[in-house]
Amino acid sequence: MSTTPSQRGILAIDEGTTGTRAAIVTESGDVPFISYRELKTCSPTPGVVEQSFQMLWDVTLEVLREAHTRARELNIEPVAVAVATQRATAGLWDSVTGRPYGHAMVWQDTRYAEKLGRISVDWDSELRAHTGRPAGVRSPYLWAAERIAAESEVSRAYAGGSLMFGTVDTWLTWKLTGGRAHLTTPTNVAACGGYDLDTGDYYSAWIRALGFPAELLPRIQDDGGTELALLDRRILGVELPIRALMGDQHGAILGLGCFDAGQSTCIHGTGSFVDQILYERIPMDTTVPEAVTGTVGWRSGTAVPAVENFTAATGSALGWLCHQMQMFADPIEITELASREELWAGPVPRFIPALTGLRLPVIDTRIRASLTGLGLATTRGQVAVGMLEGIAQSVAQSVDANVAVAGVKPTQLCVGGGLSKSDPLVQMQADLTGVPMLRYSETDKATLRGASFMAGIGLLWGSLQEASATLGEPKVFEPRLSRSQAQRHTGAWRAAVAAELRDLDSDRPEPLSAPPAAKPRRS
Repeated sequence: MSTTPSQRGILAIDEGTTGTRAAIVTESGDVPFISYRELKTCSPTPGVVEQSFQMLWDVTLEVLREAHTRARELNIEPVAVAVATQRATAGLWDSVTGRPYGHAMVWQDTRYAEKLGRISVDWDSELRAHTGRPAGVRSPYLWAAERIAAESEVSRAYAGGSLMFGTVDTWLTWKLTGGRAHLTTPTNVAACGGYDLDTGDYYSAWIRALGFPAELLPRIQDDGGTELALLDRRILGVELPIRALMGDQHGAILGLGCFDAGQSTCIHGTGSFVDQILYERIPMDTTVPEAVTGTVGWRSGTAVPAVENFTAATGSALGWLCHQMQMFADPIEITELASREELWAGPVPRFIPALTGLRLPVIDTRIRASLTGLGLATTRGQVAVGMLEGIAQSVAQSVDANVAVAGVKPTQLCVGGGLSKSDPLVQMQADLTGVPMLRYSETDKATLRGASFMAGIGLLWGSLQEASATLGEPKVFEPRLSRSQAQRHTGAWRAAVAAELRDLDSDRPEPLSAPPAAKPRRS
């Protein structure tokens, strides 16, 4: 029997917040299998969200080896590795032992929201101009600086020169290369608030102001399209080039075929992220909503500008309702129940998905999720519709916020991620935004495909456009509401959010003045 491979492909890793996947993406765009393991986060106190870096590596190694074995069984030859990861989740580890120091801080963490809020008074204008985003509610650099100062073991490792810092992409690459590569990429640094959109390097003045030692920063390289590092032979028994390393949302953008200015995506995962590719970088200032950030869509030689905002807990909110609250068996049941209801036929319970706080119209970590409008006659189907509408309303608000900054409304929006399989959800998104929704088949694999597209340039495909031709034709969800009907629904939902914010403010005690010494100064 011939041992000649039937196809070539990219070994792809998609390391998210709630799960890690590995697969082979063939040159025809097929994903014949997925190796998957569930992940857990912990929240020991309000505002604190953590995850084990060691768990992330153990699970990644397990699914990668499983995927490599499956690829060989299918006679598919891997020619490179692509890695996509959750963004702005950061950890510390020891370069000698390879052991992480405690848990990593997850991107949903808001423990430093108050401190960053005080700092933002002096810094937000410059941060907006350089990084495209304000101080926000979390910073991996501040988190790491605080740990170095407060924890003796971490402090000793820093003094001894063995302390390492990085986001998930950096940690996994360091492990995958046997400790030879300490690097990161623009899509990951931008999410941390440390990427200077003008220079393509770190915005060092801000990072120094937070007390973070610059010598711990990993080197910034392109998101892909060339060899970034080499897989340690001990991992799979073969050396393979790592040719893509990018934030998971950005991988999904490419995996949905969105390469051109004006195109927009909505990726549903733990949260729901809405990105819009720009014709050129738009200067961001303090008049722009805090939640809308300037970012880089991806960088492969040239950086592609984009704007982004998100709702932090949508998929995780449905998971919480199913698992912790046991209101439904799983999110699939929510969609099945909602599919039996006529959308917009009458009042349904109102859901505000703010389990970790609110981002639009303002960032406010005090507000929490709510489900209101329940009565004795309320059915489970109506609750299911209300839950999905709450997510669709959040997406519509994100689209409107991006448009207000970009000045251009997208003519279509490509949806991806697990929740995009829900027809009622995607239809409500189209209805509320007035924008047609495009859903390709297997959009839950968009991140795996997009990172592979980037890694395969020059190996399997001549360009991203050539790679995206493997996606086929999408299903289109056209808006069914008139503009006035859509505005009535969005207006009522946003008024309810505004009322909750007013209630919080009316109960809020007078804030204490922050001591002047607590404010870092610009270098």
